[in-house]
Amino acid sequence: MNVPLVSILIPAYNAEWCIAESIQSALAQTWPHKEIIVVDDGSTDRTADIARQFASKNVKILSTENRGQSGAVNNAYRLCQGHYIQELDADDVLASDKIERQLAALRKCDSKRTLLSSSMAFFYYRNRNARFIHNSLCQDLSSAEWLLRKMGQNLHMQNATWLVSRELAEAAGPWNEQLNYDQDGEYFVRLLVKSEGTRFVPGTGVYYRITGSNRVSHIGRSEKKKESLLLSMKLHVQYLRSLEESERVRKACLTYVQNWYGNFYPERPDLVSQLRDLAGELGGHLEPPHLRWKYAWMKPLIGEKAAKSAQMTLPQLKSSLIRRFDKAMHTLETRAAAVKHNI
Repeated sequence: MNVPLVSILIPAYNAEWCIAESIQSALAQTWPHKEIIVVDDGSTDRTADIARQFASKNVKILSTENRGQSGAVNNAYRLCQGHYIQELDADDVLASDKIERQLAALRKCDSKRTLLSSSMAFFYYRNRNARFIHNSLCQDLSSAEWLLRKMGQNLHMQNATWLVSRELAEAAGPWNEQLNYDQDGEYFVRLLVKSEGTRFVPGTGVYYRITGSNRVSHIGRSEKKKESLLLSMKLHVQYLRSLEESERVRKACLTYVQNWYGNFYPERPDLVSQLRDLAGELGGHLEPPHLRWKYAWMKPLIGEKAAKSAQMTLPQLKSSLIRRFDKAMHTLETRAAAVKHNI
C-alpha cells in the first residue's frame, strides 16, 4: 500500500519570534511520511537563520525576495512533492495528530477532490488551554452549503484547518498574488469550488495565534488591503453563484457584503459605490453600518467618527493587554521548566 507523502508549507516573514514553534509542530506530526518546506519571504530579521537550524533531508529552507504570503506559498508549492498539501502560517501551531486523523477519515469511495477540514482554537502564547471551536461549518458539507454558511453567517475557518490533495490543488491553481488581504480566503474558496465537498474531522486542527495589528489578517486603515478585500469579496460572490444561483444564495451574498461594508464606508466612496452596485445585482441594497451597542452610546458625546475609531482600536488595545500578560506567563513558565529540568 502506498503511503501518501504530505507536504507542510510554511511561508514566513519576520517571524523569528515564532517560526521555531511552528516548525516543531510540523515535525511533531504523528503522520510519519512528510516533508516540510519553509519559505523565508525576504525577512529582515533572523527568521532564515532560525529556520535553517531545522534543515535536514525532510526539512527544506528557501530564502527569496519579498513577494508577500501568496508568492511565498506559491514558491513552496513549486518545491513540494507531496500527495497532500498542508499550509501552515509561521505563527500558528498544528495539533500533533491533525494530519494523521484527517487522512484516516478518508473512505475508499472518496474522490481525491474531497477537501479535508478540521477546526481551530485561538491562543496568544500558551495553547494548552485552547479549545477547538464548533460552528455550523464543523460537519461534512457540499461545497455550496459550506460557502453559503460561511458568507451568510459571517463565519471563518483558518487556512491551516484544511488538508488538500495535490489533484485538487492543481485544479484550483496558485494563490492570487494580486491580493494582499484575504488571499487565503479567496484561495480556499476556489478549492471548494473545485472540490466534491468537505469531510470534517472533529477534535483536532490548528492553534491559531492572536497577534498584533501588524498581522497580515488585520485590515486597519490600509487602503491597499481595502482594495484587496473588495476584489476578494467580488470573487467570493462569483464563486458561490457559480455553484448555485438561487434566492438563498443571493441573500447570503448580500448579508456577506453588508457585514464587511463598514470597512469601506464612508471613507472610500469609490469602493462604496462598487459595493452598492454589487448589492443591486443581488437584488438588494446596503444599509449604512451601525456602531455596535458597546460603542453606540459614545456617538452623541464624541461624534460618529471618533466612536467608530474607538470601535476599531479599543478591542485591539484589550487584545494587546491580554497578549502581553500571556507572554509574561509563558516566559515565567518556560524559565521554571528549564530550572526544574536542570535540577
